Amino acid sequence: MAVTDEAIEKIKGMIVSGALRPGDRLPKESELAAELGLSRNSLREAVRALSLIRILDVRQGDGTYVTSLDPQLLLEALSFVVDFHRDDTVLEFLAVRRILEPAATAMACAHISDATLDALSAQLEKLGPQPSVEQLVACDLEFHRGIVQSSGNSVLCSLLDGLSGPTTRARVWRGLTQEDAVSRTLHEHRAIVGALRDRDAEAARSWATVHIASVEQWLRSTL
Repeated sequence: MAVTDEAIEKIKGMIVSGALRPGDRLPKESELAAELGLSRNSLREAVRALSLIRILDVRQGDGTYVTSLDPQLLLEALSFVVDFHRDDTVLEFLAVRRILEPAATAMACAHISDATLDALSAQLEKLGPQPSVEQLVACDLEFHRGIVQSSGNSVLCSLLDGLSGPTTRARVWRGLTQEDAVSRTLHEHRAIVGALRDRDAEAARSWATVHIASVEQWLRSTL
């Protein structure tokens, strides 16, 4: 494993230094192994590992390429990893969302279009006053994704997208067990949209904080 780690570090060094850029094709295996002073086997293992985390793209019959290295692509690995969270870490994921998502919502004030705001409002209207918990949670995910995508920060968007999974079950359980959870969520969503329409970044930040903290507080009370 230590030899494979060395191979990974050497390929990483080539990418970080700019010797290999996004979209570049890697030299032939034999040439690259000789250039880096590696065995072909350790190089092969390193390429396999880097392809799993979307740094490299192995194309059968064509060669191995550096991917686009776009944040959304690279952070897909985060989404995969967080799926292995333990139930006792859900509060920690919510705490991270409470830090990041209000900031993203405030940032969206400067960028979100009227068309996006209209779509968010239409989404809420389509739900009606008494949606099922499953409908509400599905809408909740799309609602926040739409806002965060308007923050203008692709890294922040990808991070929050990857972190949303572990909190989904908590939100469903809250909707099933807390009497006013559905109405409160709809009210908070409408307040967030209202603040965004007013281009009031601090109000948007505050309502997003209240929205996430309410789930967090409920979960703390049940543990």
